[in-house]
Amino acid sequence: MKKIFYLILVLGVVLTSCDPMDDIHAEIDAQQKVITGEINLTLSDDDYDDLDLSYGSFNSVDDAKTMIPGLLTEKYPVWGEGSLVTATFKWYNPIKTYDAPIYTLTNDEQNEVTGSTYGNFDRDYYIFDYLEAKYPNPSEGDFYSLRYDYYNGNNITLTDGFAYENGDWTKFTGFTEDQYNAMGESYPNFSSADEADAKIPIALIDINKYDPKEAGYIALAMYELYVGGGVTKSFTSAYVFDGTSWSKYNNVANETIKFGHDGTTWVPDNTIKYTLTSADYELVGNGNYGNFDVRAGKAEESEDVRLEKINTILLNNFPSDAEGQKYSVSYNVYNGANAVYTMNVIKVGSEYILQ
Repeated sequence: MKKIFYLILVLGVVLTSCDPMDDIHAEIDAQQKVITGEINLTLSDDDYDDLDLSYGSFNSVDDAKTMIPGLLTEKYPVWGEGSLVTATFKWYNPIKTYDAPIYTLTNDEQNEVTGSTYGNFDRDYYIFDYLEAKYPNPSEGDFYSLRYDYYNGNNITLTDGFAYENGDWTKFTGFTEDQYNAMGESYPNFSSADEADAKIPIALIDINKYDPKEAGYIALAMYELYVGGGVTKSFTSAYVFDGTSWSKYNNVANETIKFGHDGTTWVPDNTIKYTLTSADYELVGNGNYGNFDVRAGKAEESEDVRLEKINTILLNNFPSDAEGQKYSVSYNVYNGANAVYTMNVIKVGSEYILQ
């Protein structure tokens, strides 16, 4: 009997330790842990429905960063650490519109700003100097339409709009008399808002041909409308570029954010888009012109010099940023003409380096 008992005991041990299904399950588990993928995803109407967003857009970019990771987990349940999704989505980004009568600056008012006797401006920042002197205590949403003379090789008359938003003046660029003529207008104004919305998108293609914009760029414009009795009034509007053509902006913007899987969940990219302000240029010694001079032989031709100045600005404005914070910084340059450059940086240690 003892021999039989021992035999059965040994056999039981062998059978327990050699179950082939355990090896199979372990192999499957190991395979699942290393599955990675990468894809570009544009959220569909069904995706917004799944997120209970009946308007087909997010209320903010922060909402998108919070909600999209759950959607990605549902869409790609077996993807793990190292997976990447570049998600393009819509979010509600209203741009306020304004209207105002036009105020024409006198020669004396312009001379008070420039200190000259020419009765015009010849620097972009002079009009902002005028605003700060004329309206020292603006309120949020204040808007003025200003007509003034500007010298740039020859004297021209400009009419631009300026709205006080988030502690700074936002410029809505108006059209010159020549630009109205190019749009088929006998006078420097439109007869209706519908006419403006039909013609301005076409005009923006020509206006930006030497300063191409990326898809998703929103242009702020101001136009004059004849309201009768020899009076014109200024109105603002916004137009969005899709990579090929311009159209009237409907307060819903497209945004693209990368999400990476950290082994547990999906994590959004933390890049902050930032545009330098007049105070930023002043901080780094570029307040007179409000740009960086990148022409050959000039100090800021070097990207290293611009990076150093942008470091100064970001460290001054955002001293509490954690390591790994990213910025996409848009800044004005002069390269023989006015243009806008973008620099992408990430905080490493106590400084920002190029990405």
